[in-house]
Amino acid sequence: MIILGIEAAARCCSTAVWEKGRILAEEKSNAGFTHSETLMPMVARALSLSGKTIDEVDVIALTNGPGSFTGLRIGAASAKGLALGLSKPLLPVGTLEALTFTDHLPGVVRAGVMDARRSQVYCAAYETVDGEETTVLEPDTLSAEEFADKLAALDRPVLMMGDAMDLYRTLFTEKLGKHFHEAPAHLKDLSAAAVCSLAAFKLAEAEKTGTVATVPSDELTIDYLRKPQAVREREEREARAAAAAAASASEGQA
Repeated sequence: MIILGIEAAARCCSTAVWEKGRILAEEKSNAGFTHSETLMPMVARALSLSGKTIDEVDVIALTNGPGSFTGLRIGAASAKGLALGLSKPLLPVGTLEALTFTDHLPGVVRAGVMDARRSQVYCAAYETVDGEETTVLEPDTLSAEEFADKLAALDRPVLMMGDAMDLYRTLFTEKLGKHFHEAPAHLKDLSAAAVCSLAAFKLAEAEKTGTVATVPSDELTIDYLRKPQAVREREEREARAAAAAAASASEGQA
């Protein structure tokens, strides 16, 4: 089984090739949102470094949200194009689940926080219980303070990671106190290697249960968790216009 992993939902764009429990090659770029220019060349380099060809790939795994709307669309379009042209199945994995798919420390909650802008974060928390992956806090879009309060209420050690840590490290440190632990730099950012590893885990679980983890390219969906900014701004304008019209009508009746 050979898995090609694609991650374009976060600022750190990456691709990786997995086979038999090993990451054969990985390409990463944390230089900003230039995924449209870097992603496909990175796929080609990762395959070349691994000694594999795209025809040898069995499954294409990718993050399907939440994350940068543009990045998610670039990742999905790239993965779908490869899958459709080569008749390969896709295996979508949650961005936050892949971000936190690290050392499974007993009794430690793994929390992922990604910058969602507008003082909000995409966030979720997971833990491993008796070898089973368990969701502690479902993926959501919250203010950083709201998520910090939810984690603090758990009253348990929390290992935190994600690009929003650079923005809200002080807040989480103060809220969680002795329970706050930050992942080291090599685990803090989401990577295609983690996407591959999580995809392999899901494939193994699906085989155990007799289910199917993959989807055909035309059934791939993206979980944005919230409406696109253009839609939110339009709704805000419409709400302000409606409020102004109501206030004008009220004044006219007075």
